[in-house]
Amino acid sequence: MATYIIKRLLHFIPVLLGISILVFFLLHLIPGDPAMTLLGQDATKEDVEHLRNVLGLNQPIYVQLWLFLKNLVRGDLGISIFQDVPVISLILKHLPATIELAFLAMIIALVISIPLGIISAVKQFSWLDYVSMFFAQLGVSMPVFWMGLLLIIAFSVNLNILPSFGRGEPLFEAIGHTLQTGNLYYLMDSIRHLLMPAFTLGIMSAALITRMVRSAMLEVLKEDYIRTAEAKGVKGMVVIVKHAFRNALIPVVTIVGLQFGNLLGGAIVTETVFAWPGIGRLVITAISQRDFPVVQGCVLMIALVFALINLIVDVLYAVINPKIQQG
Repeated sequence: MATYIIKRLLHFIPVLLGISILVFFLLHLIPGDPAMTLLGQDATKEDVEHLRNVLGLNQPIYVQLWLFLKNLVRGDLGISIFQDVPVISLILKHLPATIELAFLAMIIALVISIPLGIISAVKQFSWLDYVSMFFAQLGVSMPVFWMGLLLIIAFSVNLNILPSFGRGEPLFEAIGHTLQTGNLYYLMDSIRHLLMPAFTLGIMSAALITRMVRSAMLEVLKEDYIRTAEAKGVKGMVVIVKHAFRNALIPVVTIVGLQFGNLLGGAIVTETVFAWPGIGRLVITAISQRDFPVVQGCVLMIALVFALINLIVDVLYAVINPKIQQG
């Protein structure tokens, strides 16, 4: 298993290098001058040139790329042009909020999708199957920002029971605070702030996972060993959970892993709608300000997390089916 994990880790090195180079060039193709944006339209040409020289923007593009990669190897993502603080400190400040949001969104997606997918496959062509597939189609077709606005109108404007923006105390800190003091206020406040953005972010993943669970279950339920187990008198729920769902896990694990990575990247729209102080909102602000180091650092961090998720998925493959380690 250790050798298998090391091989997968070594595969990430060229992937991250390629992503780093690609992100660097794509961001430098964005129209606009960071120095001009920082100084404003009234700045003189001399001031703009001086700032470009200070920021290293006057150097040839290959020199900028070499310096970027050299600093990246040392863990230095540069200094924010606008905030004048290390990029890594900004990322570490905002990333926990995005991970918290994506984690709860994935829990909501799994709680909804796995039962729906199993029921839809077991009761194929029944009204339960049609309702589940209607939900899946609706979830895939519904824009994230539209769902977010509908929830804000319903639960914040009309019912006034959930906050429409911002973040309460971080969830894990709120849990610790509650355990220490016995006061549920901070925990409930944190959950109230999380519910709408997490549901908005998770509903599309729930729809996709539902369809994948249904498809995988339908394939497994046709296998001979399922009919054999049923013929031996094994209870229906045992057959579904222990035999069918367990053997349908590999494609489900694949889509869950990919969707969790998509939640981190797709949180940009959700964080913007709900003013959630995560890495997605940080990226949007940095792009509008032409703050290249911050955008590069955020994209690379998301890519790193995505790569780690893929590693976890590969390890889970090997746990579910040890034959995969031989590949």
